[in-house]
Amino acid sequence: MPGIEKLPIEETLEDSPQTRSLLGVFEEDTAAISNYCTQLYQAMHRIYDAQNELSAATHLTSRLLKEYDKQRFPLGGDDEVMSSTLQQFAKVIDELSSCHAVLSTQLADAMMFPVTQFKERDLKEILTLKEVFQIASDDHDTAINRYSRLSKKRDNDKLRAEAVEDVYTSRKKQHQTMMHYFCSLNTLQYKKKTALLEPLLGYMQAQISFFKLGSENLTQQWEEFLGTIGTSVQNVRREMEEEIGQMQQTIQDMERSCDPLYAPCDPDPAHSPVCRNLTQKQGYLYIRNKTGLVSSSWERQYFFTQGGNLMQQGRGEVAGGLVTDLDNCSVMAVDSDDRRFCFQVTSFDGKKVVTLQAESRKDCEEWIATINNISKRIYLSENAEELAARVNQSALEAVTPSPSFQQRHESMRPSSKGRVGRAGSISSVGSEPSPALSVLSLDALVAPETPIQFDIISPVSEENSAQSKTAAQSGRRSNPFGESGDGTSEDSEDSILHQLFIVRFLGSMEVKTTESGDVISETMRQILAARAIHNIFRMTESHLLVTCDCLKLIDPQTQVTRLRFPLSTVIQCSSHQDNKRLFGFVLQQTGGRGDSRAVCYIFESNDDGEKICDSIGLAKQIAFHSEMDRKASEKRKEQDKAKEKQQEELSKQRQIEKDLEEQSRLIAASSRTANPPATDGQFLVLSNSQSEDSDAGGEEGKKKGESEA
Repeated sequence: MPGIEKLPIEETLEDSPQTRSLLGVFEEDTAAISNYCTQLYQAMHRIYDAQNELSAATHLTSRLLKEYDKQRFPLGGDDEVMSSTLQQFAKVIDELSSCHAVLSTQLADAMMFPVTQFKERDLKEILTLKEVFQIASDDHDTAINRYSRLSKKRDNDKLRAEAVEDVYTSRKKQHQTMMHYFCSLNTLQYKKKTALLEPLLGYMQAQISFFKLGSENLTQQWEEFLGTIGTSVQNVRREMEEEIGQMQQTIQDMERSCDPLYAPCDPDPAHSPVCRNLTQKQGYLYIRNKTGLVSSSWERQYFFTQGGNLMQQGRGEVAGGLVTDLDNCSVMAVDSDDRRFCFQVTSFDGKKVVTLQAESRKDCEEWIATINNISKRIYLSENAEELAARVNQSALEAVTPSPSFQQRHESMRPSSKGRVGRAGSISSVGSEPSPALSVLSLDALVAPETPIQFDIISPVSEENSAQSKTAAQSGRRSNPFGESGDGTSEDSEDSILHQLFIVRFLGSMEVKTTESGDVISETMRQILAARAIHNIFRMTESHLLVTCDCLKLIDPQTQVTRLRFPLSTVIQCSSHQDNKRLFGFVLQQTGGRGDSRAVCYIFESNDDGEKICDSIGLAKQIAFHSEMDRKASEKRKEQDKAKEKQQEELSKQRQIEKDLEEQSRLIAASSRTANPPATDGQFLVLSNSQSEDSDAGGEEGKKKGESEA
């Protein structure tokens, strides 16, 4: 038989979420075993009750045995030996399904008794232990909450002694109940195999002994197999007894050794000194959560350090969640009005403050020392404990209040104003560059020595003077907000698409290329890093209006257009891969000397940045199709004009021909009137003047012909 999965009895005292999760898997496995055992019991009881339906009952039993592989047991589901054994039993039961006469007593003794005993005794015992353990766990939580709520100002020895005694009793009861519960669950992993195999073994023996089929081949064929299965059952039972003995011994040893650990505080501090060389720690703490402006609540959670992060995990949760980043953080012991043994963790940027409560003073000091070691990144070194021992003195100072966050980072504030150069920003921080500064390396996507603009410089102020001069000359009143008022919004009013988004400007900088898809993400990284280095947290909020013609940044208070970007200059737009609220776009701008440059603008939005990028892409598609329609319309108009011009020329030419024919007719008539008819064989010859007159067209030729007539 393969190895049996077991619950670790040694971890029952700690009662971590991982242990509770593993316990949940065993409980789920127990429910699956109970369900399957109930079905098998019903099938065997049907064989026992109805001899006339023996064939159908054995067929059902065979089918259940064949479906063992399809049962989703959380533990032991891939037991190939068990599966193959049950498959062979199913085959035998199929062959014997035609036998319809079975002695009831033999079936009751050999088949029904083991499975009934397993179902009624073992499974019910586990259910009873589960209920007792749940009650003990709830009593322990109530006791520890009562102990934690002891007031610091109104210190009552009697109440404190009662609370400590209550915690001791409830924790001991929970520990003992949990150990026995784990022992029963581990034993069940052995019993479920014997409970399945023993009834089948008794059933086969009863069938062979009762029917006396007389077939030596059948008897010789299966006696060896049944003997092997019987030996396997005895081996499993022997292993189960040995394991039960070891678990009982472990329970006794842990009850003797863990007795001092049941108390929440150590009565003898010298017996267990504080360890200040830790680089990782885990355990239960209380965290303060704000429920209002002045009110707060405390919640008990399981906390643990993972690398440079402080994580928390509640009972029933599969994985932990991030509380705060411990790199370069500050930690100190604080005095709370309603709790003892409290300490406070402040993040590097000072934006997040977490207040925690430990169970004892020793636990509080160990947490402070561990977080101090992690904040100095000692855990990254090879010999973390030796390095932590060398900085032990600095860790001891963490229990006193540290200077304010502003004083701590006063030396890291830059002296530059407005635009900040990237190269200068690195050198202005200090002589010892922090690890965060090493990330700011120049990339091929960003032009070297590129200044970063952190605020919007509106061109309105530059145009006010020109507008005032123009308004004075024309006698027209100027707009005090800088808008020309000559229909600048007509392009947006006639647009098909109007979408408004609330955005905050983070910064802009010139980039080298517009073809790479990583230029926006690299610009985001550079701007966010520069903001973090220079402690720039102020952002200008604007309304981004997306139309089919342009992108506008509008002041939300005065509705003044701060910036206007023609849509044709937007080369690409994308959002951040992880933080979807960050997005940016690259513009191709033309300078005063005719040279073009690419500038990347980075924003933070309240909505999803991908929606804004999709809106800009939709606007570009609409503008592209509108431009195509406009060109097609202009082409059709030009073709219509050419056709009209051709028709006019054609009609003009026809009018000229008609006029010439009329003139020729009039000239011929006048010639016949002026000259007598000539004799036969003579021809009428027109003079040169008359021929020239016949060549002339229009109204003048007509009048001349009439006068001559």
